[in-house]
Amino acid sequence: MERAEFMHWLTGIGRLSAAQRREALEALSKVKDAKGEDGGEGVASGSGGSVGAGTRESGASLAKVGRGEEPSERRVREDAMGAVGHGKVESLGCPHCTGRDIVAWGRANALARYRCKSCGRTFNALTKTPMARLRKKERWLDHAQAMIEGTSVAKAAERCAVHPTTAFRWRHRFLGSAALDKPKTLTGIVEADETFILESFKGRRSDLPRRPRKRGGKARHPGLFFENIAVLVARDREGATFDAVLPNVDRASIAEALEGVVTPHNRFVCDGGKAILAFARRANIPVHVAPAPGKPSPDAPDLHINNVNAYHGRLKEWMRRFHGVATKNLPNYLGWRRALEAWGDQATPPNWILGAIGMGPYQQLTP
Repeated sequence: MERAEFMHWLTGIGRLSAAQRREALEALSKVKDAKGEDGGEGVASGSGGSVGAGTRESGASLAKVGRGEEPSERRVREDAMGAVGHGKVESLGCPHCTGRDIVAWGRANALARYRCKSCGRTFNALTKTPMARLRKKERWLDHAQAMIEGTSVAKAAERCAVHPTTAFRWRHRFLGSAALDKPKTLTGIVEADETFILESFKGRRSDLPRRPRKRGGKARHPGLFFENIAVLVARDREGATFDAVLPNVDRASIAEALEGVVTPHNRFVCDGGKAILAFARRANIPVHVAPAPGKPSPDAPDLHINNVNAYHGRLKEWMRRFHGVATKNLPNYLGWRRALEAWGDQATPPNWILGAIGMGPYQQLTP
């Protein structure tokens, strides 16, 4: 079995019923007996450890652990986490000095530790990430699957058997790195346009600057209005997406967001807004003004902003399930959607964990 296929298989264990787990353990035991393997070998994991697959005991006789998890299942899930962390350390090196001369340094709290020979400091795969010191690691793959599916906090909490406040805290810890994982540059033709999301103080209990709303609410006026938050989205034809929450819709704010991302090497397409045109002209970026959304001019049929407008539509439709997003958390939700689009078919729980610990899709899937 290929490594990627094996990791995908591991992530489904948490959704098995007790009867299915017993059946799986019995099947693995039969395969072991047929091949004459001894009980100590198990299944090799990417982190160099081993996963016991119920070699000497049947599933029916295994004692339950914690929430009803069997010991072998817990070991499988912990080793899956270890494999994810090992990949991150191999790719990025020491989080303290970026050194590459690293040796194994035991285990602690179900995670492998490492020591950097350059700086002499020890670390694990979560060091200096938003996931550091977060507990219940054996439930993270379940929570990652819930985020891929876009389930509510309550349903994610039920799936992971944690309190809803814990599920909410996990959600934003998982999104801490995703909010920052953006393409460094865009290539070729780049489409850019603003969209507007209603300002929200969701979760705030006092000192509201207006009367509270229920279930999200609607702005009194669309577009540029004091109740709306501007989100700039720039997207190239390869599907790489950059977005930013703008404090103001002016040239300075757009220039600060897009500096280095869009360059004179790009062909820039926009709808002709004054602020975005001023940015392009000041930066000497070739700019084309699309005459109308969905209607490119006959002499330049490839120069349109249909892709970025379609992304706006998908973003808002996906966000509708949350019935309003607190403006202070908006960058996290933009990163969530951006990661889903970038991972595509590769949006699996192990990859989602990689993104949460600083190995997001724009570090892996795009140049």
